[in-house]
Amino acid sequence: MRSHLLNGLTAEHYRRSVTEGVERVAAKLATTDRPFTGVTVDALAPVIDAIDLDRPLGDTGAVLDELEDVYLRDAVYFHHPRYLAHLNCPVVIPAVLGEAVLSAVNSSLDTWDQSAGGTLIERKLIDWTAARIGLGENADGVFTSGGTQSNLQALLLAREEAKSDDLAKLRILASEVSHFSVKKSAKLLGLGQDAVIAVPVGHDKRMQTVALAHELERCAKDGLVPMAVVATAGTTDFGSIDPLPEIAGLCAQYGVWMHVDAAYGCGLLASLKYRDRIDGIERADSVTVDYHKSFFQPVSSSAVLVRDASTLRHATYHAEYLNPRRMVQERIPNQVDKSLQTTRRFDALKLWMTLRTMGADGIGQLFDEVCDLAQEGWELLAADPRYDVVVRPTLSTLVFRYIPAAVTDPAEIDRANLYARKALFASGDAVVAGTKVAGRHYLKFTLLNPETRAADIAAVLDLIAGHAEQYLGESLDRAS
Repeated sequence: MRSHLLNGLTAEHYRRSVTEGVERVAAKLATTDRPFTGVTVDALAPVIDAIDLDRPLGDTGAVLDELEDVYLRDAVYFHHPRYLAHLNCPVVIPAVLGEAVLSAVNSSLDTWDQSAGGTLIERKLIDWTAARIGLGENADGVFTSGGTQSNLQALLLAREEAKSDDLAKLRILASEVSHFSVKKSAKLLGLGQDAVIAVPVGHDKRMQTVALAHELERCAKDGLVPMAVVATAGTTDFGSIDPLPEIAGLCAQYGVWMHVDAAYGCGLLASLKYRDRIDGIERADSVTVDYHKSFFQPVSSSAVLVRDASTLRHATYHAEYLNPRRMVQERIPNQVDKSLQTTRRFDALKLWMTLRTMGADGIGQLFDEVCDLAQEGWELLAADPRYDVVVRPTLSTLVFRYIPAAVTDPAEIDRANLYARKALFASGDAVVAGTKVAGRHYLKFTLLNPETRAADIAAVLDLIAGHAEQYLGESLDRAS
């Protein structure tokens, strides 16, 4: 069994095995002609259930053959131009190379004596990101597992900085279309169910600053403590960006921590055309970024940034076996002092490889392309009488609804849109997402693939209409 351990004696075995795996995946990518096969849970689950994990195959080739049947054949492929559903991006090759390197070396980024250069690379990337945001010379941060963890840590810091002895009085203000992790974080931080105040949005799905000012004033009158305002730079459903400069002004006026959830919109930090859409982000106290959404990185690759490095002390705990206090005096950098995690992957290497190969402009160009594509998609939808589109995109998301000419019952239209989405997924021809707007069912394109073209969008719209019309025709047949 020692032959399977990666070390100097097994380097050739490692080379052969990884090469064989890469060749299988490369062949799959080259021949995949649709984003999904349409396989069902009922069809795939018995295949996986039948595998006896206590009887190994012993041979990498045989395992890869089996993997074809249980995973590779039926995986949802985000690289396909007709995958238009969630905030999943195709990944760039330098980052995939970085993933291979970091997995093999297997550094843990908690302490210097487990990572050395990895620690310094991560710190360099944090400094680079903070500079792109404009947080100032005292900024700092740490890589995280994703936007949910970043938001949790930012709100933990905000809670501690609020210095309130009564958690029941603490309030978080976020728009009504902010990410669900804000409410989840409030619960995990021991705050009451009513701790998150949902601030109304306008027709453009951006937080209404008049409403925010009203809520902040109401908190003051009621003796409540606004511990944070969460502004979103790229909402999950609409890609909308809250008015950051105005929110920053209100936070300064009321002395409230400003957190910007830029998990989606962080791609604008590298944009060559649209960087001004997140003007005001530099005034935040903390910022969430997800490189694995709009920097074309493999999952996971994310970070939380703070304006004042000293606030990260709220996440610091010392253990004699890991990061004793003397290391601080000796100026030995331990990233665990900043992180909610202890053992942590060297995910920063992927972004490092990307920047050193493509440069920030290369990333920005790709993100600009999908933002431009969303504008084309909006024009198609706005001109198509079959569809109602909710809002003109700020980033790369389109929310729309099929509206049949001969049906006026909103519930029946809901069912037609739900059916179309499910039928499209079952066919494997394309994958789209869904959401609700004002209680009604809508469909959603999240455009993160520069290889997607307007022709792909038009083709998928025709497929959706076809499935919806099929449902409505069958519905009429059943009714008669």
